[in-house]
Amino acid sequence: MADLRAQFLLSRKWTQFAVLALTGVAAGLGQAPFDLWFVTIAAFGLLFWLYPSLTAPRQSAFVLWSFGFGYFAFSLHWIVEPFLVDAARHGWMAPFALVMMAAGGGLFWAIAGWVAARIGPKRSILLALALVAVEIARALIFTGFPWVLIGHIWISTDLAQLAAFGGPHLLSLVTVGSGLLVACLVNCRFMAGLAGLAALAALSVILRPEPPAPSRPDAPLVRLVQPNAPQDQKWDPALRDVFLNRMIALTSQGDVPDLVVWPETSVPYMLGQIDDDMRVLTDAARGAPLIFGIQRRDLEGQFHNSLVVADAGGQVHSLYDKRHLVPFGEYIPGARLLGRMGMQGLAGNLGVGFTPGTRTKIVDIPGIGAAVALICYEGIFAEEITYDERPRLLLLITNDAWFGRSAGPLQHLAQARLRAIEHGLPMVRVANTGISAVFDGKGRSMGALPLNVDGALDVDLPPALPQTIYAQTGDWPIYGFTLLFIFGAILWPRPDTD
Repeated sequence: MADLRAQFLLSRKWTQFAVLALTGVAAGLGQAPFDLWFVTIAAFGLLFWLYPSLTAPRQSAFVLWSFGFGYFAFSLHWIVEPFLVDAARHGWMAPFALVMMAAGGGLFWAIAGWVAARIGPKRSILLALALVAVEIARALIFTGFPWVLIGHIWISTDLAQLAAFGGPHLLSLVTVGSGLLVACLVNCRFMAGLAGLAALAALSVILRPEPPAPSRPDAPLVRLVQPNAPQDQKWDPALRDVFLNRMIALTSQGDVPDLVVWPETSVPYMLGQIDDDMRVLTDAARGAPLIFGIQRRDLEGQFHNSLVVADAGGQVHSLYDKRHLVPFGEYIPGARLLGRMGMQGLAGNLGVGFTPGTRTKIVDIPGIGAAVALICYEGIFAEEITYDERPRLLLLITNDAWFGRSAGPLQHLAQARLRAIEHGLPMVRVANTGISAVFDGKGRSMGALPLNVDGALDVDLPPALPQTIYAQTGDWPIYGFTLLFIFGAILWPRPDTD
């Protein structure tokens, strides 16, 4: 096996890149919608099998970058979809966006490879821990982008319940640990690898949640309303009222719910423009509070992407302005600075977009209780869901129409499910084109509306479960655990080969 590794590393760089990138593609098959987690750990096993033969930090960085490039290019291929909404104008940018995202994500992994080889050559465990560390960094720096974290491969499995103890980065530790166990099998440490994988399988059985209890008679009935407005039609003046009237009709039919939720920017007007018409919207809810997404302009002239809780009287009961905006989607980084530097023309051409909100994420829903409000992109940031008093539910409104029928909406949905597990709270997620769903505190689906259909779905709101360890501690224990073991792996005497 060592000879095979040596032969591969003596091959041409383009050959190495192609093989490693394809292995990275295989690793991406663990992400939604494929959920082939076993293929991911096999791919990481091959990476850790190869690692002891790498002789220099630069070589290690190249191997990890190539592997990461394939992983991110495949897992994030949906990033081209927003550019195809208006393909004539923006389609040419799609391949550049994908290559840049893949190269940038691979760069994080290259740093892990370089650092691991620099401080502990041939120690695969150091590489594994370094990968977890850079995944944490990827979730935090440059505003953060914790999409397709390597721990997300477990969301569709019983091992996802570990997130209630350590969040998404604990799942990433499990992923790299599983890869190390596969490498043990290949490196003739068969019994050690087999014992470790058997223990992982046993843990999965232990964590398997029991079937959900029947809904209580007093459980609030929540109506999810999905208008299915295609992105290229959503803001068309000739069509926007069609989708608004569709939501009103879907809201007013059937049994009277206890809460009605519409998706992000579902009302295609500014908040100040609909004061006289608010009763039209809330009357459709027939006394139930109505939650909807809308844009608003504050007294200082700044625009916000907002979530409104309207009461039965047509008044704004609670309001939340999105705090974590999408770079280059909802604002242009540096545009305001350019304006202050006297480059008003360039700043105006770039546009300043939305302004991040400063309000708390907690909104009050009459008759239901407190909810953590999340708008679209905010649902991917586990570390940003904090609260002093335990809320009744997590509430996410989104517009995934930008991503068509690609893997994007399914990956976004999977992360909403993970947020429910992390906090032991029900997650109510309503999307413009889908997938709208309710998850209980164990991440089990209580009902869903499929992608690209319009309709309304009534679901009994599941109960809030006891507060999880992760809800109390956040990511700090896993940060400390990772650093501790990195230092331990550096200082612990080991032979030259793994």
